[in-house]
Amino acid sequence: MKKPTILVVDDDLFFRRLYSELLREDGYQVEAVASGDEALARLQDGGVDVVLTDMVMPGQDGLAVLRRARDMENPPEVVLVTGHATLESAIQALKDGARDYLVKPFNPEGLRHLVRTCLEQRRLLDENTLLKSQIRLFQKGQSLSAILEIDRLLSQAVTTLLHEVGAGRGFAFFFADHRTPKVVGVSGLEEEEATIMARGLVPQLKGLSGVRLLRGGEVSAGPGWPAGLSTVALFPLRCQKRLKGAIVISNLPGQDFPHPLPYDNLLFLAEQAALGFENACRYQDAQELIYTDDLTGLYNYRYLQVILEQEIRRTERYGLEFSLIFIDLDYFKEVNDRYGHLAGSQTLRETARLLRRSVRDVDALFRYGGDEFTAMLVETDSQGAAVVAERIRRSIEKASFLQDTDHPLRLTATVGYATFPGHANDKQGLIDLADRAMYYGKRIRNVVRGAWEIAE
Repeated sequence: MKKPTILVVDDDLFFRRLYSELLREDGYQVEAVASGDEALARLQDGGVDVVLTDMVMPGQDGLAVLRRARDMENPPEVVLVTGHATLESAIQALKDGARDYLVKPFNPEGLRHLVRTCLEQRRLLDENTLLKSQIRLFQKGQSLSAILEIDRLLSQAVTTLLHEVGAGRGFAFFFADHRTPKVVGVSGLEEEEATIMARGLVPQLKGLSGVRLLRGGEVSAGPGWPAGLSTVALFPLRCQKRLKGAIVISNLPGQDFPHPLPYDNLLFLAEQAALGFENACRYQDAQELIYTDDLTGLYNYRYLQVILEQEIRRTERYGLEFSLIFIDLDYFKEVNDRYGHLAGSQTLRETARLLRRSVRDVDALFRYGGDEFTAMLVETDSQGAAVVAERIRRSIEKASFLQDTDHPLRLTATVGYATFPGHANDKQGLIDLADRAMYYGKRIRNVVRGAWEIAE
């Protein structure tokens, strides 16, 4: 009879030896590694029954090991150990699926009892195939419903549903801007095919309250759709009772879905994915409130700091460029002084609308503070930034503000820009240069100035 295998994970040699000696005395096969990265590599080979892992380690920590173990087809039981316990960390570990939680120092008999309990649980599961299947299904659903990043959630949902079916292809889509479906988690087909298919399936989702199977003639494949479609399963996604997208899985070319289709399992997993999607949307809405300027609806200074760091990493990784534009309304104080702050606020909102029409959807707009705005132009060099900056300046100069009031007015703006990494190679340097370029233009006003023009 095969001995149960225990994987010990701890960066402290003393505790690795202690655990190994205690557990080998009870007749277990014990393997010990010194890091979370080594543990993740070992788990990929399978055959581990129980993982005993320290919570805090360099690199991948114990929670990362736990999450990887939970995603396995036949997951081992995981016990987390720490010398720095908090109620929050214990709750998080148990929510993520840990069997139990030990605090150093602990009673050796307590450890032995806990390992025996874990192994007994696995034995009972192995003796009851149906129960084992149900628990795995529950664990998969639990993992899906807990993911708060929409793209990662939907990609994982597609993978999970296809695995449950056994063979197929699929993708998910959602409406990021209320018009165009964004496709994620594409598996077994081209992204362009998935995008075309998503647009064609939108009418099929109207009024759909549950899973829908389209078979044979119901699958009205149009131009550009993937070949060989005979069955398509639609799983609608909603947020606050509004349809926001769907998960789509279909048969492979030349073969249909396996029979019988595990419909109940698919329905359960789809419901968990839909629950996760609802939670992720609410979380995203909350994040947007944190990072959004209340007056204009643009992003705020706080989010500028976040997105600049992300864009710098992306730019450095792929050898790209991006530019930052600063826009300051000329003599804006006179609007507040002459017409009042309500008129000033309305003018700022109208300026934000002008800026949105002046940049691409992939670019980001911010209210930096007061009457100063910022635009981040992705994959845009200094020459491209100059073109956009001039477009913004001209659009403000030509606009008529407060048209619906008794005192319509005209404004101008001074614009400055800088490019990463050509003008600056760090976040603060880029902000300072774009801001200085704009203030350099304030000597004249209603002009565009690049960082390269700043007089030393």
